Amino acid sequence: MNASAILSAGKPPGIVLAGGRSSRMGSDKAAVMLGGKPLLHRVVERLAPQTAGLGVNSNTISGLEFAPGIAVFADTVPGHVGPMAGVLSGMRYAARHFPAASHVATVPTDTPFFPLDLVARLKADITLPGQIAVAYSAGVMHPVFALWPVELADELEDWLRTDDKRRVRSFIERHPVAEVDFPMIETVDGTIDPFFNINTQADLETAERWLPLIEDIER
Repeated sequence: MNASAILSAGKPPGIVLAGGRSSRMGSDKAAVMLGGKPLLHRVVERLAPQTAGLGVNSNTISGLEFAPGIAVFADTVPGHVGPMAGVLSGMRYAARHFPAASHVATVPTDTPFFPLDLVARLKADITLPGQIAVAYSAGVMHPVFALWPVELADELEDWLRTDDKRRVRSFIERHPVAEVDFPMIETVDGTIDPFFNINTQADLETAERWLPLIEDIER
């Protein structure tokens, strides 16, 4: 069975996961400026063309404005129980606003260089009903860069309420998985992982240095 027979036609909805506490950064990563623009805005602009519609999951965002049609919603399970709570909220959002969608795409707010064909490639590699498609680079899983079957929402909510550790990888490994490998970005300054994430001020400085290199490649 091919992907078109399993996934709904067209692009899936997408969710930016911005519900973390940003403890290592010392301030809300969503509002951190990269190249003169809030990090969350960069991620939204990168994901939006890849999806049928976009939402932002956050428990803390304040002061950031978004284009019309971009919904902002908090976790449906209280207590800051981790990124899978944001995935669940994304599934619930997709079920309400995109009822024909079989899957929802997620990306985190702190990774500004993820591939422009991320969602299309994840979707193309799904071959089984109920399969989760997950991004990899250099043999490393990036578990919240994924396409999630919306039908898993009830199971995920039960798992969040009963699993002590709530590790993203643990939930993924309960299901059939499509592992989708993405190449590194080759620049004049060396090799860059497209899933490089910004956790500290040092990471932000690195991203500032890499931003014009990647923008040159993508023009």
